[in-house]
Amino acid sequence: MSDSLRTRLIDVGVDLVTSEGVHALTLREIARRAGVSHGAPRRYFPTHLELLSAIARRGFTELAARGSRAIEDSGLGMAEPREQIAVLGRVYLDFALTNRGMHELMFRHDLLESNTLGLREASLPVFALLVDLVGRARPDADARVVAGSLLANLYGIAQLWSWGSLQLATGADDFGPLLDTALAAHLGPEGR
Repeated sequence: MSDSLRTRLIDVGVDLVTSEGVHALTLREIARRAGVSHGAPRRYFPTHLELLSAIARRGFTELAARGSRAIEDSGLGMAEPREQIAVLGRVYLDFALTNRGMHELMFRHDLLESNTLGLREASLPVFALLVDLVGRARPDADARVVAGSLLANLYGIAQLWSWGSLQLATGADDFGPLLDTALAAHLGPEGR
């Protein structure tokens, strides 16, 4: 199987998870949409998990690129860590809400093989950046635990927002105040 077919299978998977969600990511459907036999993907991706992992890697790569661009575009590269975390939090929530299927796949480690196909190499730097920034914003705390808790909080905001639950419960029409509250809960009051 050529690299171009491998790339096409991943591209089709990215399009499929974006348009139809994780449940649609079967080897047979990806092969059909790529215009190859249903057995062809197995020549390059011996297991379904490996193909899903390659698709999820694209999501982490895109999320990291968006975060980097947002920090660069905002001019906050040398800013206080909390300001950078706020920018990254907004990027994360925007990504999660506009790429619901991909977002779900990226964090479904029960469906992924993170030690293959570079998934860890794509996902861990995103978390490591958050840990670094949290460590600088909260030198008194275990940065990994605080970053993990913040990520879980943001994931929950994204999920509940996408279902319409938070809008109903809070009356909010923008997730900004929820992001600000999550940051305050995990990082302390602004200006701390």
